[in-house]
Amino acid sequence: MKPNRPVNLDLGTIALPLPAKASILHRVSGVALVVAVAVLLYLFDLSLSGEAGFARAAELLATTPAKLVIWGVLAALIYHCVAGVKHLLMDLGIGESLQGGITAARITFAVAAVLIGLAGVWVW
Repeated sequence: MKPNRPVNLDLGTIALPLPAKASILHRVSGVALVVAVAVLLYLFDLSLSGEAGFARAAELLATTPAKLVIWGVLAALIYHCVAGVKHLLMDLGIGESLQGGITAARITFAVAAVLIGLAGVWVW
């Protein structure tokens, strides 16, 4: 290893290409979904605990913060699914070039944005 090689340890200054950002966001949405499962399981358990629990769960889900959480969970799920399809297509050899990756990332962001917007309309 050369002793005078350039070293950049400030991750904030590295300009990542669009496909890298799409891939990182895919991983982040997967982690968010793991956390979301705990919240959804709690609500599910509460709703199955009896009539009072069901009423409490329905009351919780009617609030604006809960709707934001549900929309966030749906957004993570939608993006993760759309990006997962992109990754599957890349596994088949479609869009493996740099330009193909950039185009696929743009399509992924556009499709996910439209579906996330529709999910927001559906939640409210």
